[in-house]
This record gives sequence, structure tokens and C-alpha cells, in this order.
Amino acid sequence: MEENKYLDKFTIIAAKFGNQVHLRSLRDAFAVLMPFFILAGMAVLINNVIFPWIWEGDSLWAAQYWGKMVTNGTLNISSILLAPMIAYCLSKNKNFKNPIAATGLALSSLVVIMPFATKVTPIDAEAAVDVIGVMRFSDLGTQGMFAGIIVGLLSTELFIRISAIKQLEINLGDDIPPAVGKSFNVLIPVMLVVSIFAGFSLILLTVFDTNLLDLVAKFIQEPLRGVNTSLWGAVLIYSIGNFLFTLGIHQTIVNGVLLMPVALINMNENMLALQNGTEIPNIITNVFIPTFGMIGGTGSTISLILATIIFGKHRATKSVAKLGTAPGIFNINEPVIFGYPIVFNLPLMIPFVLLPSLGLIIAYYATALGLMNHTVVLIPWTTPPLISGFLATGGDWRAIIVQLIIIIGGVFLYLPFMKISERTAQKMMDMHA
Repeated sequence: MEENKYLDKFTIIAAKFGNQVHLRSLRDAFAVLMPFFILAGMAVLINNVIFPWIWEGDSLWAAQYWGKMVTNGTLNISSILLAPMIAYCLSKNKNFKNPIAATGLALSSLVVIMPFATKVTPIDAEAAVDVIGVMRFSDLGTQGMFAGIIVGLLSTELFIRISAIKQLEINLGDDIPPAVGKSFNVLIPVMLVVSIFAGFSLILLTVFDTNLLDLVAKFIQEPLRGVNTSLWGAVLIYSIGNFLFTLGIHQTIVNGVLLMPVALINMNENMLALQNGTEIPNIITNVFIPTFGMIGGTGSTISLILATIIFGKHRATKSVAKLGTAPGIFNINEPVIFGYPIVFNLPLMIPFVLLPSLGLIIAYYATALGLMNHTVVLIPWTTPPLISGFLATGGDWRAIIVQLIIIIGGVFLYLPFMKISERTAQKMMDMHA
């Protein structure tokens, strides 16, 4: 009873954390933009794996222009896609009356904090020169993603709070078009918020000779990314998320907030490095994690399905495993998690948390030792196992072997716990017979 009480308290706290409006808005925004990043991944794959099979020289360069433009329209402007989308989601989640205005305001505020002067290297030149009046793709893309997150959240919060002050509303009456009325209602709040960000940008430039983009990257983005996307940081965060799933709380509550945003930055850097023909910098990415730590779904339950179908003796669980096979191939495993069940099933909770961590460790060292390529293509999470490893690594067949090792090893890891679970289920059925 005492154990259940503490477990219930932990569950309540975790659920409140996951439903916190800012974190929920962040997850919603990333979900909306995921098609853009998947398109970028496919463009990188086609540009650097498929096109070189067909063309070379000037013809190859011309063909790759398509993928480069797709990259510019997706990865290279990820911060200015993200800031307004976060603003919109936060406004909607807070039931704010004018989310469109918040969206435009976030984009304006993000541009306000961009560097006034920047260094650019001219074509065929060796040294960079200082220029003004331009924004670099590097600032608008991966480097500015965390700044986009912060500006999207802060500008919207300020906007909502200032808009709540009735004295600042300009009411033109009921005889004007609704769109014009809404615009004038938030006229002063919009002006105030943009002015606040511009003033802050001015102080950073004149007093500290820096800008918000550089400060965020130096003191927030890079330290957080260094910890959360290290091997053991990723394993710890992912294990906590998987443990929450065994309590019925979806793992994205933790992983979607603490791990996936910074892992997506790593993925974007890898795709850009492949696009530019430079060394791939990161092992832990938001594709690496599901490809090797979520084979068949959270908990890598494809191994449990195989163990049950091959070695299982309990009719009910074998039926669930068979029903869960088709969705499991596409990494959808809620039928297994809630039908087997894994939720609150103590024997199965152990391999459910342990196997994904082992998968990440195996794949990490396989990559670090050069036994397979880095993940360089952003693929949909529903891509079936084995195919996912091949595509994510840019067509490296060795990634298929690594996934097979994890799946087969997972079968034998799940097996003793599955047998305990079956015996427990049988005893419960006998007691109620």
C-alpha cells in the first residue's frame, strides 16, 4: 500500500509536468514542423546518395540544386519556422483571442534580436568580412533554434499579459471589419513587445558587444545539448521516459521536452554536414534514438512480440502479440503496451526500460568505432525496423546488422520476464476460476 501511494504521487507529478502549458506547446510546435524536417532529410538522402549514382560533375551539381533549395527552405530557416509556431500553439493552449497576432509578433521579435553585423566569407575568398543588413542561414537555422524557442515563448507570454490590460485596447466600434478591429485591439501591446525586445537587443550590443543569439548558444543551447545528447545523458532521460510509460504516462512527456529538441539540433547539423561534404559531428540525434532504442515502438517491443510468438505458452498474450505484429512493424505498440499489458506489469517493466538503453549503447559504440555510419537522414518514426537503419545512415547495410543484433538480443532479454509474466497471469486466472 505504501509503495502504491508513492507510485501514485510520482505519477501525478509526472503528468502535471508533461501537461504544463509551455512544455505542451513546445511539443505541439515540433510536431507541426516535423514534415518540414522529414522533407529535408529526404532531400539530403536523394542529393547525396541517389543523385551521385546517376550524375557526376556539373550535371550532379545542377541536380543537387533541388535538394539545396529544399534545405534552405526547411533546415536553414528552422528558427523562424519554430518561433511563430510556438507562439501560435501557446496562444491556442492558453485560449488567447488572437493567436495569429502572436505568431507575427514572435517572428518580428526574433528578427529584432538577430545580430546587427555578422561575418561572411565571399566566394573564392579565404578571410571573412564584416557586413551589415544580412541574416545568415546559419543564424536562422540550427544555431538559432534555441533562440527561436525562447523568443517564441517569451514574446507570447508578454503579449498575452500586456493584452490583458484593458486600458491599452483601442476600440473602434462595431462598424468596422472584425479583422481590423482585432488588429487595433492589440496595436499597443504589439508595439510594446517589439520595443522591449529591441531595447534588450540594444543593451546587449552597446554594453556587452553581443546579441541574444550568441548568448543563448553559449550559455544555454550548447551546455544543455552537451549533457542531454551525451550517451549517458540520453540513456538516463530516455530510461526515465520509458519508465513513465510503464505507469501509463506517455514517454514524450520527458523525452519530447528534454531530449528531442536538442537531439533535433544534432540531426540538423548532421544533415547539413552531409549536404556540405564535411565530417558528421554528432552520434546522438532524434533519429538515432528511435532507430536503435525504439525498434517496434517504445521499449523495443518487437523483441517481446517475437519472444511471445516463438516461445510463449499463454493463449491471451500470444493473441495480443499476433494482433500487435502489424502495427509493431511500423513502431506503433500501444496494443502491446496496454493489451499485454506492460503498464503496471512489474516483470515486463524491467526489460521495457532496460532494452532501449542497451540498444542505444550498442549503436553508439558501433558508430563511434566506425562499424556503421552516423544517422544523417531524418526519416519518419513509423519507418519499419531494418529499413529504418539502412535509410537513417544514408544507405549503410551495417546498420541493419546492428538493428538485428539488438532485436535478437532483445528477444532473449524479454524471454525470462515474459515467462514470469505468463505464469503470473495464469495464476491470477486460476484464482478467479
